Amino acid sequence: MNIVRRDFLSLATKGAAALMAVAAFPSLVFARNDKAFGAHNLADAVANRYPGMTAADSDKITLKAPAIAENGAVVPLTVKSSLDNVKSISIFVENNPAPLATSFNLGPQNIAEVSVRIRMGKTSNVIAMVETDAGLFQTKQEVKVTIGGCGG
Repeated sequence: MNIVRRDFLSLATKGAAALMAVAAFPSLVFARNDKAFGAHNLADAVANRYPGMTAADSDKITLKAPAIAENGAVVPLTVKSSLDNVKSISIFVENNPAPLATSFNLGPQNIAEVSVRIRMGKTSNVIAMVETDAGLFQTKQEVKVTIGGCGG
């Protein structure tokens, strides 16, 4: 592959500009909701992530989680939804110091299924919330933790 000096300089300049944008405005680039992730109780985390919305229980959301997590530092979860027009999927852990564990914004071409590994400090309800055009829906499951993963 022959790269011309001019092409190399162009690519290097574009790369440097992108890195500067990330360094200067990380919240814009990564779209992180610091109020939701920084909340210390479930009600505040939900209110900051989904302002003005109330969640209804739904049987069209599947939350696959272990009944007993041997190690709270690594708890595997899968959330799948058959609801139409899913915009986001968020996972909350009721008794964690910061209840919002993760959140995914989905586009119209995405399949509404996510798999993650989260940390849990102690036994708690894990709540999966799915935002759609029709509103906010949830399902929850209790996960018992034998060894805490959030500093415990």
